[in-house]
Amino acid sequence: MKSLKRMLFAAAMVASLAAAAQDPAPAPRPDATAIALQLLDRLDARDYAAAETAFGPRMAAAVPAEKLQEVWESLPKLAGDAIGRGEPVVAAQDGVQQVTIPLHFAKGELVAKVVVAADGSIVGFMVQPPAAPAAPPPAADANFGETDFSVGEGERALPGTLALPKAAPPAAGFAAVVLVHGSGPQDRDESIGPNKPFLDIARGLAAQGIAVLRYDKRSKARPQDYADGDITIDSETTDDAVAAVDALRNTPGIDPARVFVLGHSQGAMMAPRIARHSGQVAGLILLAAPARPLLDILQEQRKRMAVLDDGRTSPEESAALDALKQQVAAVRASADVPVAQSPMGQPAAYWRSTDGIDPVAEAKDAALPMLVLQGTRDIQVVDADWQRWRGAFHDDPQVAFKLYDGLNHFGIGVEGDDDLAAYSAPGHVDAQLVADVAAWIGAH
Repeated sequence: MKSLKRMLFAAAMVASLAAAAQDPAPAPRPDATAIALQLLDRLDARDYAAAETAFGPRMAAAVPAEKLQEVWESLPKLAGDAIGRGEPVVAAQDGVQQVTIPLHFAKGELVAKVVVAADGSIVGFMVQPPAAPAAPPPAADANFGETDFSVGEGERALPGTLALPKAAPPAAGFAAVVLVHGSGPQDRDESIGPNKPFLDIARGLAAQGIAVLRYDKRSKARPQDYADGDITIDSETTDDAVAAVDALRNTPGIDPARVFVLGHSQGAMMAPRIARHSGQVAGLILLAAPARPLLDILQEQRKRMAVLDDGRTSPEESAALDALKQQVAAVRASADVPVAQSPMGQPAAYWRSTDGIDPVAEAKDAALPMLVLQGTRDIQVVDADWQRWRGAFHDDPQVAFKLYDGLNHFGIGVEGDDDLAAYSAPGHVDAQLVADVAAWIGAH
């Protein structure tokens, strides 16, 4: 879910990176580092009104002082106490300067990125995990290889990777899987902190004779496609996944009758819809699948995060929860809602498109074989969702369920506390979960 990704590691605030105007005689470039550090100093001092004054008009409208407060004060819940900053790095980009500043916390590392225009105003700001290192290539003796793969055509195409067994394919071709991401701007490996769950799943299945396609999500690879604010759940997730299924079915060595969709989190919620729009999906694997409206789950997640650090809800947290409740009510009332007053700063039309999704009903309409997977240590998609899936399909012979003790939202084993900082601990998707997926595909 979009809210989920942003609140997991600092609720990224993104504004348009507006290009600076070209002057005939350029003025001296502003000291972007000093401007960025002043912003962080003001945030640390909880002077959010002063911080907002540094923003350009579009940025101030998208992220007013109250949103700055909500996001900045969520960081200790996610990463522990702040313990310092690293050295800033400045890079020029399309007429603006981007300042990257490492943020050190007791339980992990985050990165602040501040984009400064030629007039010295801040036109972009986000806090996010450090960039994930590139995945190493498969071992030379692995029984599968990886090749570049494109989803779509032309400039709007998304880059991806196809993991393909090295053995000669069966007469009909290899069974294959398209991986569909969770919320937020995800890369093809679904990198989160040091972990790459989609890389683990893709290579684990490929090693067992199943081709796997993973690709960068549009909001990661081509965020400019949403620059006009026109985004729905389908343009974010469904349409590209349908294109990926079609592209994979037309790939030499792939059995076009045995292309499956494995969705994680929001991708799992959308998997039945993807299958219905495609009409060419052989079956569905749902990992950590929401079964209820995202706006309801968003409010639950915020309540849960409010108590993760100290077991209580502070007055400030209560006020933020009340504000979110009012935002959700406004979106559901079909009123005109400014982006700055919509949940997570996403357009109201986006949230209304998600509210129209009933994944359980769409799964019933799709009437496909399904494997539903859930970890007992998942603090994002919880037992209420798992039970709704069980209740709807417990007597359906086409649907299998697997509950894994000790696994988190990403199918990775958890040690210690059930908090979001646990995502910064390195791990791998559980080998038994991957083996269960491979066995299920082999039986279908």
